[in-house]
Amino acid sequence: MPISRRKMFQSVTLAGMAASAAAAAPPADEPKLAELPDFKYDIESQTHWVGPGGSAKEATVAEFPISQSIAGVSMRLKPGAMRELHWHSLAAEWAYMLEGRCRVTVITPEGQAEVADFEVGDTWYFPRGHGHALQGLGPGECHFLLGFDNGHFSEFGTFSVTDWIASAPPDVVARNLNLSLAQLAQFPRKEVYIGTGRVPPAAPPALRNADLQPSQFSHKYRLLDQPAIKLEGGTERIVSSREFPIQTTLTASRLDLEPGALRELHWHPHADEWQYYIRGRARVGIFGSHGRAKTEEFGPGQIAFIPQGYGHYVDSLGPEPTEVLILFNSGVYQEISLSAWLGANPAHLLEDNFSAPADVVSRLPVKSKGMLGRRG
Repeated sequence: MPISRRKMFQSVTLAGMAASAAAAAPPADEPKLAELPDFKYDIESQTHWVGPGGSAKEATVAEFPISQSIAGVSMRLKPGAMRELHWHSLAAEWAYMLEGRCRVTVITPEGQAEVADFEVGDTWYFPRGHGHALQGLGPGECHFLLGFDNGHFSEFGTFSVTDWIASAPPDVVARNLNLSLAQLAQFPRKEVYIGTGRVPPAAPPALRNADLQPSQFSHKYRLLDQPAIKLEGGTERIVSSREFPIQTTLTASRLDLEPGALRELHWHPHADEWQYYIRGRARVGIFGSHGRAKTEEFGPGQIAFIPQGYGHYVDSLGPEPTEVLILFNSGVYQEISLSAWLGANPAHLLEDNFSAPADVVSRLPVKSKGMLGRRG
């Protein structure tokens, strides 16, 4: 039976539609992409280590699996209490003082020493292996945030001096320390970690070894004393290895957003981002390609982690400012914003890319503002 031209046309059309649908559908054997992992952790609600001298709460990959490159600790020391002499073999240590006052002692592999006092807004950085100790100065409790350039590092697995002495043969330790076995027996039998102590004098006393040279590179940086970068919706302070040469593996930022301000859409090409919320509330959205996106709200004591290259924003919520402390796992700061990217292309390309008329494209930003103020 002859086929009419109309039936032939319908058959061809249906076949074409089926082929198009098959081409648009993903192959049956294409693996399904995993959903974006949780990127929020409430560190201050934990009770990991509490003692008479203070407390420590940590966020490693064990508690916060997405944070592979950065671990964090919230530590508090009472007046005179000390985080005993110790060092870290797996990570450098960065810190930011949130409350109170703290004294730090540190020795470098070159045999140089530094003693420094820290107040709110000050930071320190100890490269891997630098021996150090921390002590609360009073009058009240001090609170600081620690950051480590390795998400697998645990604060509870450090190389502590009492742990070392207690685990080595007594005759070896006594000989090394010029003590009798009876005198050595008075030392702690296990790791002290955070112990109580006397409030140190106001002025740092002399070191036991008067021949030690001062450190050639300061371990201290006064972040809040740095002039702020003033943006439309708030301020930002950044400290990288350029401003703080010893800080080679991390960059830190203090971000203060006014109520309703927006940290514009952007990404960091070469670093993960770890955020700690000091004050206020914010909505954070991340974009992980393949149409995958996730949004969470954050408040004081909570942490966000944004993997390298993921697009994101921070939207300040509520009636009060939002204060955020941020770490990047690189000593150099890099950023690309959506606004700057749009300005780096010709108008006709954007018109075609967005199927938008010229008058709409002309309204798009041409450069980054960093932050936008409250919507009018």
